[in-house]
Amino acid sequence: MRKINKLLVANRGEIALRVMRTAKEMGIRTVAIYSQADRNALHVRFADEAVCVGGPKSSESYLHGEVIIEVCKQLKVDAIHPGYGFLSENAGFASMAAAADIIFVGPSPEAIELMGNKLAAKAAVARYNIPMVPGTEEAITDVAAAKQIATEVGFPILIKASAGGGGKGMRVVESVDAFEQQMKLAVSEATSAFGDGSVFIEKYIGSPRHIEIQVLGDTHGNIVHLFERECSIQRRHQKVIEEAPSAVLTPALREEMGRCAVNVAKACDYIGAGTVEFLVDENLNFYFLEMNTRLQVEHPVTEQITGLDLVKEQILIAEGHPLSFTQEDLHIKGHALELRVYAEDPANNFLPDIGKLETYIRPQGLGVRVDDGFEQGMDIPIYYDPMIAKLVTFGKDRGEAIAKMLRSIEEYQITGIETTLSFGTFVLQHEAFVSGNFDTKFIDRHFTPEALQQQPGSDEEEIAVALAALLMEEKKPTATSGSEQAAPVATSNWRKNRT
Repeated sequence: MRKINKLLVANRGEIALRVMRTAKEMGIRTVAIYSQADRNALHVRFADEAVCVGGPKSSESYLHGEVIIEVCKQLKVDAIHPGYGFLSENAGFASMAAAADIIFVGPSPEAIELMGNKLAAKAAVARYNIPMVPGTEEAITDVAAAKQIATEVGFPILIKASAGGGGKGMRVVESVDAFEQQMKLAVSEATSAFGDGSVFIEKYIGSPRHIEIQVLGDTHGNIVHLFERECSIQRRHQKVIEEAPSAVLTPALREEMGRCAVNVAKACDYIGAGTVEFLVDENLNFYFLEMNTRLQVEHPVTEQITGLDLVKEQILIAEGHPLSFTQEDLHIKGHALELRVYAEDPANNFLPDIGKLETYIRPQGLGVRVDDGFEQGMDIPIYYDPMIAKLVTFGKDRGEAIAKMLRSIEEYQITGIETTLSFGTFVLQHEAFVSGNFDTKFIDRHFTPEALQQQPGSDEEEIAVALAALLMEEKKPTATSGSEQAAPVATSNWRKNRT
């Protein structure tokens, strides 16, 4: 084992703060890095030491692996925590850390590289008989051959960049006539975004749920799963609302998906915290999608239902400690929701709305958690992801978690920019979400900008009716497995009149 005494967090904003807080509790000194745009950021002030690593653009600062490694050497840093995004899934950066005898708080470079290539990942997990979406097993560039395969798989199909992510290099093709043009577009976009134009073909599952399983693996061969997160409320293939557990998984399905997730981790000798993502169709058939070899943005909901600090577990694993619990020790307790509060305008196609936080007052109270990296008067930098905060609520069941989230959104005061708070209220009050009958097409099916305007102002009587109905649900017997369906609550269209 190797004790970590000083930890550099190779990230910014809320995740940098979140990692540093746990490190401080563990008696570990912290080092922040920052760009010129983040000179006055909260994570810079919180850290024991802070170093500017370049200009405001990510490519000039947070993606400068060599500079970050040099800072570690100069400050005698023992370990690097990459957070998520930036260099967190960069096998080359993990290798540089290892070469400099610096602990990388994450998986091995080999695991990162293997799971970073979707086709290689599928090949690696194939021997465990994990369900896969029908499609090609290798990258393909020959348009004619690809068209033949697509015809055999059956339209609609999905063309995906092998090295892709975030919806880039992805095309849905409804018919054979449109195939050639869409494949060329996918290859071009993949080449531009990732420097790799290789693509593969899958059967398109039109209305799936996006459910992921959190895993932890140590250096002693122990791997466990920490149950699932429901991540189906998305815009532009990116998550906006997550919850744990899912409203539709039965205990048997949860166990089966968890076993498959553990096997995916075994396929790459995984170490640390990782997430195995699945598509789940309307018949609750599930298919392996990919593995994210890092901490996820939505990890707080898993922490809430398990009582574990995932960052602390990451650090302990990196130091060489075995997991202090087994799969049998883990149980779901309660229900958690997370709303990503973005500086985006839901009424304008969720376009970023960068500006100054004229008013910024966080919600408080039992079962409310806010992970953020801003305070009142600060500007939202144009150079990075526009997420302001992660608003997390926790209750003894799904109804209570929803009620707390609605109250917290109402209490959250942000002016100067548009945010996704009002969208959160819309989703949480929608019958499809409350009943659990939703998928990744929720926004396409149910949301329009007009829907926000059609809701009346925050009438106190309507709020009371909505919350009373939710609280009534809490008094009914509930299971802790997460397999129960929440009953519809009284309809109400109250909303926050200023976000």
